[in-house]
Amino acid sequence: MIEGQESVAWEQWTALARTAEEAGIEALFRSDHYFGIAREGNGGSLDAWMSLAGLAATTERIRLGTLVSPVTFRPASVLAKEVVTADHISGGRVELGIGAGWFEAEHVLYGLPFRTAGERVALLAEQLETILRQWTEDGRIQPKPVQQPHPPVIVGGSGKGGTVGPAVRWANEYNTTKATVQECRTIRETLDRACEAAGRDPATLPLSMMCTCIVGTDDADLRGHVSRYAEIYRPGASVEEVLRDLSPDDLIGTVDVVADRLREFEAVGVSRAMLRNLVHEDLEQTDHIGRELAPAVG
Repeated sequence: MIEGQESVAWEQWTALARTAEEAGIEALFRSDHYFGIAREGNGGSLDAWMSLAGLAATTERIRLGTLVSPVTFRPASVLAKEVVTADHISGGRVELGIGAGWFEAEHVLYGLPFRTAGERVALLAEQLETILRQWTEDGRIQPKPVQQPHPPVIVGGSGKGGTVGPAVRWANEYNTTKATVQECRTIRETLDRACEAAGRDPATLPLSMMCTCIVGTDDADLRGHVSRYAEIYRPGASVEEVLRDLSPDDLIGTVDVVADRLREFEAVGVSRAMLRNLVHEDLEQTDHIGRELAPAVG
């Protein structure tokens, strides 16, 4: 998972995709923001779906998707068409992550209506219904997706009703971010109850999570990657300070440590983890996730 708004250049995108594919990583997801967030707000972004379409043409196996496309950026018909286009270019390897949106500053900068939280949540349900109808029902809208019945749809949220309800009705996956093990347990239980109330098998709506990950093959390697992270996101902080100040949802440690933490999330119902490499320049970190961490988790 790459934060594209932190000034990831096209050459860096192609290098990341090539590294991830060669390392055996299942999927490369990217954020869908226009304005930098983490690097002192100075970043910028190539458009998410145009860049994914480009990567679709230059890769062969890896799946590609957004976490998540805010409903405030594009009309539903435009988003549906962009995803179908990338689906055709990739030969059926894209996934649509979609959410209500939250970052007001980028809306102000680009002149996009931000709306109230209630309006954005209502728009999420409207867009999901429109997108799925255009992909599967309306015969006048062509071409249909390569993936049948449609590309997987991931709804992002924190387990509240405004996102859980639409996810139960239309999504193939529910994704949460910055969540602890206990919070993931609670969200999984919320999804189960909502599915049962709607007559849906809870097993058909898996829960995934997105979290920051820094993994090292040993302590020395880990310290090197943490040092690169600190230079960008914690200027002046030592490696020891970064490691001391970990959030409960961060996965930072050697391969064995991070693998054990991932198993804790799996035990409470998390089916997939989108591991966020915040230092997109660090290709070795991407390689570690595929070649070292994934086999360790099994």
